[in-house]
Amino acid sequence: MKVRRLRGMAAALAAVAVTALAAACGGGGDTTTTASGGAGGDTAKTELRLGFFPNITHSTALVGVKKGFFEKALGSNVTLKTATFNAGPAATEAIFSDAIDATYIGPNPAINAWSKSKGQAIKIVAGSASGGVFLIVKPEINSAADLKGKKIATPQLGNTQDVALRYWLQQQGLKTDTKGGGDVSIVPQENAQTLQTFATGDIDGAWVPEPFASRLIQESKGKILVNESDLWPNKQFVITHLIVRQQFLKEHPDIVKKLIEGHVEANAYINSDPAGAKEAINAELQDLSGKPLKPEVLDSAFKNITFTNDPLASTLITSADHAQKVGLLDPVDLNGIYDLTILNEVLAAKGRQAVSDK
Repeated sequence: MKVRRLRGMAAALAAVAVTALAAACGGGGDTTTTASGGAGGDTAKTELRLGFFPNITHSTALVGVKKGFFEKALGSNVTLKTATFNAGPAATEAIFSDAIDATYIGPNPAINAWSKSKGQAIKIVAGSASGGVFLIVKPEINSAADLKGKKIATPQLGNTQDVALRYWLQQQGLKTDTKGGGDVSIVPQENAQTLQTFATGDIDGAWVPEPFASRLIQESKGKILVNESDLWPNKQFVITHLIVRQQFLKEHPDIVKKLIEGHVEANAYINSDPAGAKEAINAELQDLSGKPLKPEVLDSAFKNITFTNDPLASTLITSADHAQKVGLLDPVDLNGIYDLTILNEVLAAKGRQAVSDK
C-alpha cells in the first residue's frame, strides 16, 4: 500500500479541484476506482483519504501511519492519502467538500457536522482518546476572576477547546462573544501561533490540547489553571474520535472495517508499548513538521492522555449541551450519530468487550 501525504487544509481542498476536474471530464465526480472486496468484487485500487491533527491527542493516527498498522490492515489495493489540520472545523469543511473520507476529530466539530448536514454527512465509528487538554496561563493569573480583561487563545472558533473554554468561563460568571469581546477576549488562532503569542505576551493564556499545553509550560513558563479532565465525571471525556463520511461508509464498508482494524491495533500498541509509541509519534511529527518534540515535552504530554476505542458517548451529549449554552449550536438530535457496528465486530473478533453509543 502506498501512503500519500497532503499538507494541511489547502492541500486537502486541492483534492476538491481534482474531483471537480474529473467530473467535468466524465469521471463521475470520483477520483478513485472501485474498492477491492466491495459489492462487485473488483480488484482495482481505491483511495482512502484520512485526516488528523499533528497533536498528541491524535496519537492513534500518528502511530497508525508511522508503524504501518493502517497499511497492513488496508492491504495492497488501497492507497492511503493523509491530510493534517489545525482544528476540527477545517477538517469538517474537508469532509463536506469531499476532500477527505474520514478524519480524527474532536466532539464539537463532529456535532456541528451532524447538525449542519441534518444527520447526513458523517458517522462516528470509533473512539480514540480522552483527556490531554488544559487552560495554561501566565504565572500571575491565579483564578477565573484574574482572567477578566485578558486574552485567551483557542485553536479555532467552534472547535472543542473553544466550546470548553466559553462554557467554563460562563460557569465562572464571565461573558464572551464570538468577536473577541466580553469580559474575556477569546482569540482563535492556530496552535503553532499560540506558542509564539504566549511567549511574546500578546495573549495571557490558552485552552489547548497536548503537546501545546506542555510546550507552553516548559518553553514559556506557563502554568495550569484548569485541567479539563477535572471537570468531567471519572475524569474522562472524549477529546478525539474517528468519523467517516456516510457516503464512503455506504459504498466501502469493507475499507472502513480495515481502517478500524488498523485503528484498534494502533491503540493496542500505544497501551502495550508506551515507549515504542512515543518514538513512533515523534518520528511521525518530524515527518509532518520537520521537527520532533523534545523528550520532556513528549513525556509530559503523553502521560496526560488515555487512548481508548470507547467513544465515551455520554460526554458527547454533554459537549453538545455546552455548545448550545454558549450560543455556538442550535438544539440538535444526536440520535444516530454513532455507528459502532463495525468497531464492535472488530473488537469481538479479538475477544474484547463491546463499546456503547449511550
